[in-house]
Amino acid sequence: MNVEQISIFLENKSGRLAEVTGVLSEAGINIRALSLADTADFGILRLIVNDTEKARQVLRDNGFTVEKTRVVAIEVPDRPGGLATILDTIKDEGINVEYMYAFVQKSGQNAIVIFRFDEFEKAIDILQKAGVKTLEGEELYAL
Repeated sequence: MNVEQISIFLENKSGRLAEVTGVLSEAGINIRALSLADTADFGILRLIVNDTEKARQVLRDNGFTVEKTRVVAIEVPDRPGGLATILDTIKDEGINVEYMYAFVQKSGQNAIVIFRFDEFEKAIDILQKAGVKTLEGEELYAL
């Protein structure tokens, strides 16, 4: 289960997010999912894009600090308790969720949740044994 995410470190000032999206747009990069966390001084923009390597390169070429991280993407039933069931499975095995973000393509279908776990391989194994559908990068990038 190999999903690559890029993280961009941004100064917390007006226009920086627009600069990132503009650079990606000009390069023909499509953003599939994103999360933005900030502090008073800086933010971390996490993106799933359709071409990770190209995105990393064009952002670096434009002066951004960019890192690549492996994350896990899973399908979660879009209904009350869908996420709770997944989190209980992980909790019962002592896995820590470092962060997560989600999106729904169509209400009533499955949501896609992106996870970063403290024990990556163990988390994937536990999820698969529990029958949770994990997505490959190509599946996610093509959404």
